[in-house]
Amino acid sequence: MSVWSITGAAECALDDPGAVTMIRVGLLLPADSPRGEGESEEHVRALAELDEPLPPIVVRRSTLQVIDGMHRLHAARARGAEKISAVLFDGTDQEAFLLAVKLNTTHGLPLSQADRKAAAARILDGFPQWSDRAIASVAGVSPKTVGAIRRRSTGALPRLNDRVGQDGRVRSLDAAAGRRRAREVILAEPDASLRTIASRAGIALATARDVRERMRRGEDPLPPGTRAHRRSPQCPPVTVTDLTNDPSMRHSECGRAVLRLLNLHPPDAQDWARLAASVPSHRAEAVAEAARRCANSWQSFAESLERRGDRENEPRKASV
Repeated sequence: MSVWSITGAAECALDDPGAVTMIRVGLLLPADSPRGEGESEEHVRALAELDEPLPPIVVRRSTLQVIDGMHRLHAARARGAEKISAVLFDGTDQEAFLLAVKLNTTHGLPLSQADRKAAAARILDGFPQWSDRAIASVAGVSPKTVGAIRRRSTGALPRLNDRVGQDGRVRSLDAAAGRRRAREVILAEPDASLRTIASRAGIALATARDVRERMRRGEDPLPPGTRAHRRSPQCPPVTVTDLTNDPSMRHSECGRAVLRLLNLHPPDAQDWARLAASVPSHRAEAVAEAARRCANSWQSFAESLERRGDRENEPRKASV
């Protein structure tokens, strides 16, 4: 469910003369308003004194509650009008509140900053999967404000791995996980389009392109920055020598096999460059393809180890 799917249709209807209908004033009821202090009598008087027709209000069809336009409704009553122009909206209680907030931040008497923050907190509670930017676009506050509200509400909100943006697209909060999903899509369907890869992995097109290019070059699909959270900045990277000195690796057949495979790789970039230069030019493409297959196999092996580590660490995290 996106911001547009909830608010866009009604906002378009406000600009469509054919969507406006006339409703008897006496039938209309107040809705769940985002205004903490209710309507302003001064603003009602100002509207009632205007000579021109007022813009149509927005009414929920099933309940005849006024989603947007209570000041205009009170002004119409003060004028003695029997009917008022309105656009009908079909939606749930939550959707009606979202629309009320959105419309009250874009026209009419502006919501106070306190009302906007309160609305953002309520939207966050009902739609925790929405991104900070998506919620901010409805509540009329900055994404930083929504982020601060989210951090204060962390204990009460569910932990989510994805967020839904203003466009309705689901994006992963874990950049590494999104890139790993993209890699799996590419391995399963090498000819898949960037749009297909991005959609299935829940990542941006630019990220999908970067993952594909990295895989074509035989590189890790995850740049160093996306893996930084897996290693403490105080801990230096573990070397093959460190692993060789570990008895738990040396004293098992499988452990020794892993160490032998790891020791086959040159220790630094200069050695790799020297090996690349020694490959006959007519075999360069074939060796490159074989190297990519090896790199993908190692990547799959690394991800299997990481997933096992995450599973084994989960109980300890939960008990902290």
